Formats: sequence, C-alpha cells, structure tokens
Amino acid sequence: MPYHRYRPAHERVHVALGGDRHWPSRRLDRAPLWVPVDLRDGNQALAEPMDPARKRRMFDLMLAMGFKEIEVGYPSASRTDYDFVRHLAESDSVPADVTIVVFTAARADLIEQTFASIEGLPRVVVHLYTATAPTWRDVVLGHDRADLRALIHRAAERMARLADARPGPPVRFEFSPEVFNLTEPDYVLEVCNGLTALWDASPDRPVIHNLPATVEIATPNVYADQIEYMHRHLDRRGSVILSVHPHNDRGTGVACAELALLAGAQRVEGCLFGNGERTGNVDLVTLALNLHSQGVDPMLDFGDIDEIRRTVEHCNRLPVPDRHPYAGDLVYTAFSGTHQDAIKKGLAHHERRAAELGVPAARAPWEVPYLPIDPADVGRDYQAVIRVNSQSGKGGIAYLLQTHHGLDLPRRLQIDFSAVVQRATDDGGHEVTAKDLWEIFHTTYLAPGEDGRLALASWATAETAPGRHEFTGTLVADGRESELRGTGNGPLSALADALASAGVAIDILHYAEHATGTGPDSPAVAYVECRTGGVTRWGAGRDTSVLTASVRAVLAAVNRAR
Repeated sequence: MPYHRYRPAHERVHVALGGDRHWPSRRLDRAPLWVPVDLRDGNQALAEPMDPARKRRMFDLMLAMGFKEIEVGYPSASRTDYDFVRHLAESDSVPADVTIVVFTAARADLIEQTFASIEGLPRVVVHLYTATAPTWRDVVLGHDRADLRALIHRAAERMARLADARPGPPVRFEFSPEVFNLTEPDYVLEVCNGLTALWDASPDRPVIHNLPATVEIATPNVYADQIEYMHRHLDRRGSVILSVHPHNDRGTGVACAELALLAGAQRVEGCLFGNGERTGNVDLVTLALNLHSQGVDPMLDFGDIDEIRRTVEHCNRLPVPDRHPYAGDLVYTAFSGTHQDAIKKGLAHHERRAAELGVPAARAPWEVPYLPIDPADVGRDYQAVIRVNSQSGKGGIAYLLQTHHGLDLPRRLQIDFSAVVQRATDDGGHEVTAKDLWEIFHTTYLAPGEDGRLALASWATAETAPGRHEFTGTLVADGRESELRGTGNGPLSALADALASAGVAIDILHYAEHATGTGPDSPAVAYVECRTGGVTRWGAGRDTSVLTASVRAVLAAVNRAR
C-alpha cells in the first residue's frame, strides 16, 4: 500500500492548545440544538434527489420529532429548492417556534435570490458558506488569505443590507468556513470574528459560526482541540452559537460530534441516519439516542423509530442498514443462545425490580444485558431468534422456509411472520413443521392477493416512454367492477397510481423479489410492505412471472390492511 503518499493530520493543520485542553474532563449533560440538513446537504447527495412531495414528507417528520431549526434547502442552486422554500412560506406550514435555515454561497446574485425565497417567513437563518482551507483557496478558488477574507466580507455586508431592508422579524446569520478542519485556526478565527462584528452579534440576535469537518482527516480528539481553540478565542462568545457539521470519511463522525460538544460546541448539523456525500454526514439519530442511553433528554421524539426509518427510507430511496444503531431491524434481536439466555434473565429481573419499586416496567431503571436501552422506548420490542441448526425451534422459521420452500424473507417480514407463528403455536400448543409454516405463510401473505376483497379481473402494463410505465386493468371490489388506469416510473408505481385513482391510496415502503429455484419455470416470489389508510402490512405473491408475483403481493398487502 502506498501509505507514504499521505500526510498525517498534525503536519497539515496545527492547533495551539498544547497540553492545556479542558474537553477530556467534561461530561455531556444536555442536548445541543439539533439542525437536520437532510433537505439540503443530504438531498444533494442522493442519486435521485427528493421531489416536492418527498421533501414535504421529510419536513413534516422533522416537525413531528420536535426539531426547532431545520435547514430546508439551497434556494439559489435549484428551482426545486427555491419552490420548496416558497411553498413553506406561502402555505403557512412553519410553526411559530421553528426556524427555517437557507443556504447560499458567497456570490451577490445567489444571495439576492436566497433573500427573495424567504419573503414571508418569520424566523429565518441565512447560512453563508465559503471554503477556506489552503488547498481549496489555491486550487479551487484562486485566492490568497486576504482576497478570500475580503470576498466573504463583501458577501456578509450584502446579506446585512438585505436583512435590514426586509420587513418583519430580523434575519439571523450563519457562516460556515467549509473544510474548517483543514484551515489554519488563526485564519478561521480572523474571518469569524470579523463577521461577528459586521453582523453586530448580540445575545438576542446571536451569530452562528458553523465549523465543518467537511472531509474527516484526523482522529476525533484533533477536531475537539480545534473546536476548543475556537470556543476559547471567539469574540463576543456569549453572542455566538458555536456549531459543528462533522462528516464521516474516517467512520468517526459521531465521535467527532460528541467530543466537539465536550469542547464547547452548542449546535450540531447532521442527517437522520447519516446520509450525505461520500460516507455521509453525522448521524443525528445515533447522536441523540446515545444521549438518551446516558440518562440525558435528547429533546427529540423517537417513540416510533420504525415509522421514522420508513419515512426516511421512502424519502431518500436508501435503506437503513439492519445493524444501524437503535433503528436497524436486527439491533434488538439476539441470535446467540448465550445472549438470549442473558437477556431473558435480565428482562425477568427487570420485571421483578419494577414490581418491588412499585412502578411500571417502562419507568423502572434499565439494566438488561446486551440491550443498551429498552426497545420499548423507541416503539420496538426484543426479538429472540434461536440459532439456526438441527435444534432450531420456532426461532428457525426463516431457515425452515428457505431450505424447504425457497423463501428468503426480508428481515422485517421475518419479524412480522414470527409474531404470526408465535400466535399459531401458542393457540395450538405444538411445534410447527416446515409444512405447517408454509400453510401459515400462504394463508397470511399469499392468499389475500389471490382471492381477497380487492382483485384484478384483468390487467396489463406497458412502457410508453423511457422511465414511464402505464398500468390498465379492471378492479373488482366486493363484486363491483371499475376500470383502472395509472402511470409511474415503474410498473408498481403505475399500479399504485391506478389504485389511488380508484380511492385506494397506497405507499410502497419496501419491495424484494427472488426466484425460488433454477430454470425458466421456477416460480418467483415478491414481497411488498405497503401503507394504506394509516395501516402498514406485508403481502407476498408467487408466480413464474415476477411482475405477476409483484402485483399479487401489492394486492395481498392492501387486502390485509383493509
């Protein structure tokens, strides 16, 4: 490996703290001001950026979770972002206690367009950014330190003039020296202190200085040192909100944010589940629930983590990994027999202790092996999956279905089906066989798509243009027939559009399919998780045609929900 090509961080940036650092002895005892940037920074990192409907759904989720400051877009960079900011302003969609943040580069025309976009919004932060690190100054911008500082100063003056001319509550300002962590600390301090004075920061109108680890280059302690240096030396410190925006290039974005808070940061920008360029922005879900696990109120509502995950997956078109901290499908699941035994004993002990204290189990102190938090805190429960071997019992459901019937169930469907099997075995009082499992699976997930209340008497799909599909058919609902027609970017989205036109609105949350064997006549199985009428259900379809199996799976999920 050509390791000699790379310079260590201490040779690229120097922080003059010496041995006098305070952050290692501090403790986190309160939540920072959280600022989700999914709608701007996260969105620009998506292969398929959000359309207005997905943006609004993500924004509404953030409101429901309790975020009080939300960066909603880069209105001078795209018409979609500009129109979304206008939508928020004109539809009166922003609660009185929520501040909207908009992002702009240090160019006069872009700043003018940004201020035009926020007309009518009562609480706004205009976020100015410019890259400041030497490589960016030399290679990208072609400015020396003095020239770049002058450019930033001119942009900030224009922002101040536009804000003064704007009626209504005063606009607040934010500045990000992009690639702060690779910029000379004295230069960042000079630029930031100049803006603090120019914008006349005060306790009732504080300036935000946001210091991004735009590309992670060092261990988290180095970033903490950089933040503490700024925390100690910023002018008008009581009138400045010190913010951080860590990325995850070295896989330590969460650690960087936590150590930065110890070092004096008061505000954190990041994304739900960490989406972002390259390896992502810092993960706000993990950060906030890390606080929760330490007995610190995160000031956000994670009571239904599955709904949060489903919404973000829908909006980003990206899956949340099964092993994601706190939110992944498998984080409250134990496969190991020793883990299961310890957890089972721990849960029994927890119930006894709650009874002794005279409090509900949900309020009793939590000390259960292998489970850092009570899954019920985030709307989940503990799932035991027995080791898959010759001694597997009910926990070997997925293994038995795959080996005997060729079914490879998605993880969330495994959990859903295990609850169905649990009820069946509890009622019957006997161990289930592979044949029993198939019959339960067929009755629960396949049959509703073949003979449910909603059925398709006939149907067809066609690709009418690149990326445009049309679905036509005859819907039979409780014996009455009606014609269906819909369009979408794929056959299933066209089916969803067609069903919506018949009054059956659905949202396809998850889709998977596979062959059950080899050869052209081998049946395919499709699995679909749908939400309709506020109810989420799984459905499955089986046919030699993948498309037919998929359509049946959608119908099965809809019929189960109805």
